[in-house]
Amino acid sequence: MIYLLKIKGTDKIPDFVQIRDQDMTLRAYFRMDQQESGIRKNNLEKWKKEIISTLEKIPFGKLKKLDI
Repeated sequence: MIYLLKIKGTDKIPDFVQIRDQDMTLRAYFRMDQQESGIRKNNLEKWKKEIISTLEKIPFGKLKKLDI
């Protein structure tokens, strides 16, 4: 189980993604426009489709639980 959180950036700061485990420990942190490389660098390629499709659907600032 992981938790996904989209963080809205500002004019100078881009949008980011946080991926946390069941203990809410930060496991991945990457820019929204670099999802593919962020997923690859954090060894989450097995769940790439699920993560990307969920990130497209959830609003900024909402925590989404993903059972993988």
